[in-house]
Amino acid sequence: MVHASQILYEDNHLLVLNKPADWIVQGASTDDRSLLESARLYLKHKYHKPGNVYLGVVSRLDAPVTGAVPFARTSKCAARLSEQFREHRVDKEYWAIVSGCPTAIEARLEQTLLRRPQDTVTRIVGADHPDGQLAILEYRVLACATDHSLLSIRLITGRKHQIRCQLGAIDCPILGDRLYGSHEPFPQGIALHCQRLEFEHPTSKERVRICADLPIYWPKFQTAGVPVG
Repeated sequence: MVHASQILYEDNHLLVLNKPADWIVQGASTDDRSLLESARLYLKHKYHKPGNVYLGVVSRLDAPVTGAVPFARTSKCAARLSEQFREHRVDKEYWAIVSGCPTAIEARLEQTLLRRPQDTVTRIVGADHPDGQLAILEYRVLACATDHSLLSIRLITGRKHQIRCQLGAIDCPILGDRLYGSHEPFPQGIALHCQRLEFEHPTSKERVRICADLPIYWPKFQTAGVPVG
């Protein structure tokens, strides 16, 4: 069941959790260990709800990725929040530890990605590929160590494995991400964390800002004399 320390935001309409590594957001069945089923169990016990508990998935993180995951507690909120994600009106910031240091301290990456249902990895293809999807992100280097860098990534589009694929393509794979070129281990999952979400509350229309603490096993970086991570 969800631990209290994982709850980033909760009201009658929304529940936002800090997902640990190696948990899937939604399983193929209710028997799978997933964040969704754990969240349902938490709500069922806390509010003494009989029967099934509604909880809508509006955004997902890959299993090895950590950080903020929002759920909608009503179907109306699910529809409204899903629309914001679909229209790219949700501001999403990720942090990643990568091998090496990017050539540019700040950059915008625009590529065409391809991922078919049978594929295990996402590939970069030519812009004219009939099944390709435009993928855009912006990154900024927060700190550099000898062999690694800490990046802040603003995700403009939301393609499957987008950040992992695009960073691997510039020879800066995320630590622990063997699918996209990393040869370095990481304690749990990979070094990619959804650190911040900002969106319009589905009912109050107020701006909601969610920040998710980094896992305790992330290494510390120094930037401008201030510890980061």
